[in-house]
Amino acid sequence: MQIYNSDLSDSEWDLLSPHFSKEKKLGRKSHRNMRVVLNAIFYRLRTGCQWRMLPKEYGSWEAIFGYWYRWSKNGFWQKINDALRDIVRSKDGKSTNPTAAIIDSQSVKTVQKGGL
Repeated sequence: MQIYNSDLSDSEWDLLSPHFSKEKKLGRKSHRNMRVVLNAIFYRLRTGCQWRMLPKEYGSWEAIFGYWYRWSKNGFWQKINDALRDIVRSKDGKSTNPTAAIIDSQSVKTVQKGGL
């Protein structure tokens, strides 16, 4: 169920949920709903609000921030991005591994030499 426009739809959650179903081997088990955690993070990204200003429906902002911070440090976001890229490329009939890249000249910094 979507409360805010930034919340995951059921089909989006179906793509992401397999990455959250693995049981942790060590440490305390999480009782938090990962879909709600992602919805909170996406809400913050969409609105640009402060962590402390997250709506109460998402739970403790400290907990949400903790997940975001850990996932940013351990490469989890890159793993999700890679998995989604592979899905899109497969649906387009392409190999999951890109063979070329395009670099826009506006995104490459250059050093201009000039002098008197």
